[in-house]
Amino acid sequence: MVNLKAVFANHLKGISLKIARLFLLLSLLSWLFYTPTGLAQQGQQQGPVYIVQEGDTLWEIASRFRVSVEDLQLANNITNANQLAVGDQLVIPGLDGVEGVLTTRQLGYGENLLSLTRNYDIHVETLVRLNRLISPAELYSNSVLILPDASQTISNTQRTLLAPGQSLLELAALHRTNPWTIVNTNDLPATWGALPGDVLLTNSLQGSENGSAAPGALPSEIREVQLNPGRLQQGKAAVLTIVSRDELQLEGSFMDHDLHFFPDGNGQYIALQGVHALAEPGIYPLDLQITLEGEMPFEFSQMVRVAAVDYPYDEPLNVNPTTIDPAVTKPEDAQWAELTAPASPERYWSGIFSIPSPFSREYCLETGECWSSRYGNRRSYNGSPYNFFHTGLDIVGKTGTEIYAAAPGVVVFAGPLTVRGNATVIDHGWGVYTAYMHQSEILVTQGDRVEAGQLIGLIGDTGRVEGPHLHWEVWAGGVQVDPLDWLTEEFP
Repeated sequence: MVNLKAVFANHLKGISLKIARLFLLLSLLSWLFYTPTGLAQQGQQQGPVYIVQEGDTLWEIASRFRVSVEDLQLANNITNANQLAVGDQLVIPGLDGVEGVLTTRQLGYGENLLSLTRNYDIHVETLVRLNRLISPAELYSNSVLILPDASQTISNTQRTLLAPGQSLLELAALHRTNPWTIVNTNDLPATWGALPGDVLLTNSLQGSENGSAAPGALPSEIREVQLNPGRLQQGKAAVLTIVSRDELQLEGSFMDHDLHFFPDGNGQYIALQGVHALAEPGIYPLDLQITLEGEMPFEFSQMVRVAAVDYPYDEPLNVNPTTIDPAVTKPEDAQWAELTAPASPERYWSGIFSIPSPFSREYCLETGECWSSRYGNRRSYNGSPYNFFHTGLDIVGKTGTEIYAAAPGVVVFAGPLTVRGNATVIDHGWGVYTAYMHQSEILVTQGDRVEAGQLIGLIGDTGRVEGPHLHWEVWAGGVQVDPLDWLTEEFP
């Protein structure tokens, strides 16, 4: 007699074995043909995650979070770096003990470690760890700040400066709150933890003023600080704009140069400052001294990055040895620097500069045929090392070709020099100057008021030259900057 129970059991066993084999086969095939992406994968490391946004690349994400691409790939089992998709969650390695979703934002000028922890209600230790900070100086302007995605600016608060001699109790009374609310909001150890000159968050009677534009480490009188460009570069002009709700007295310094601020009549104070073409790349302090209403002083400093520019090398030049003799060049350079140091309060120009030659600006910019050597090029004279740089733009032309003023201004120098030949300097106000060298003839005199496009001289070959041309310079804040920028951009 057939044991149906045994047959049925063996049949089920066979089916189960087939199913198991089929499942194993499917699993193997899935493993063979599946390429993991940044989504959470089996075997993926644990840690905080970043959600991939439109336009992100693996290299950019790694750079932003200060990890290597290889470590980021390893932490997320990524074999193909090009298979990122918007919405993928990438684990950020090297942040053991940190959890949650991370985000990044660009750090503006006017922030420090204390203001960030207060404004985002985040512990100092967390901020330091997330950003792998060794020194507060690493929080330089335009750097990338890593934050928990849940971090939001504290609502209904405003920045308030604790004045010298003012107690926290008095400050609290002014803002209709109590001292311990200020202590808790600003993560102070106690009421004695606030010091004169400290910028604190207090209850706002008119809603929150905080946001991406509000500089948290500066008094509330300053609504916004704009540094353009955000990353400064060798040989380029920078514009620092401070937007204020009240009248201020502003002073500052950057890279051994005083900053000169001028009001534009619209609640903005503007300073233009050039960065030397041979400045060492790195981070430098930008210092501000602010005098508020009631003559209350306030000082602030934050590091700003200066990036290198890959300027080319000109062919070696042979010139009259006298024109490279330090006994001649140093006094003349000092005279030149003295001429361009003052910052006149009246701004004479507006808009883009004109090209100071008969050529059209559009033609010159499109073809590049109007100049023989550009600003910043490294130079060697008479076999010297390449420790010189070209301080302006050499515009082509034969002897007698017309030279025109690039913008309105006042002539502050017109005369002969050994290195620069027959030269003219025009003051355009706010620390901006243009200079015109190697002329065969000067057609203006010191004190003349000139307009853009006015004939001021003729091209020649006087001074340190190999042949006739116009050497044209633009100065901002006592530093020569790239003239081409002023032909294409409007400053400030």
